[in-house]
Amino acid sequence: MNATTVGLGHHAEKNTATKVVGVLLIIAGLLAILAPFVAGIAVTAVIGWLLLIAGAAHFFYGWHSRSTGAILWQVLIGFLYWLVGLYLIFHPARGLVTLTFLLAFYFVFEGVMELIMYFRLRRSHRAGWFLWDGLITLLLGIVIWAHWPFSSVWVLGTIVGISLLISGVARLGFRAGRPLLPGPGLV
Repeated sequence: MNATTVGLGHHAEKNTATKVVGVLLIIAGLLAILAPFVAGIAVTAVIGWLLLIAGAAHFFYGWHSRSTGAILWQVLIGFLYWLVGLYLIFHPARGLVTLTFLLAFYFVFEGVMELIMYFRLRRSHRAGWFLWDGLITLLLGIVIWAHWPFSSVWVLGTIVGISLLISGVARLGFRAGRPLLPGPGLV
């Protein structure tokens, strides 16, 4: 067995693993889209646990800080992270409503910022991308906000599901070697 054969074997294993991950992402995405409330609750719980871990990191950093101000600041931030994390873990439905509200606010804010970017760059022939991005993001934020808190049942889980689905399809498409868009040398 020479180096070329070993390299091909490694490539085949990597290709198979990428296909498996792609298919699993597609399945997870479809499940999240079909059961968006369950997916939203799961996302809420994961965010809660991540905040607990981040809070612990702030406590640890505060413990090793030299100044009283830094210690106090790190402990306060860690305590806030723990409060929000515990709230999300022990009240996942309420946490989902809160996260949906924050997501709507984020989309409205991002949409406005993208529109400002468009108006700053409107003389460029490529500025239209910022216009479309801003309008669609702003519209999405307004739709979520207008239907809040009822949109909480489907928004977060659906968005996560779509993201997982697209990630899986992208991995399979990349491994298949087919370009989705023309790239350098393909036009």
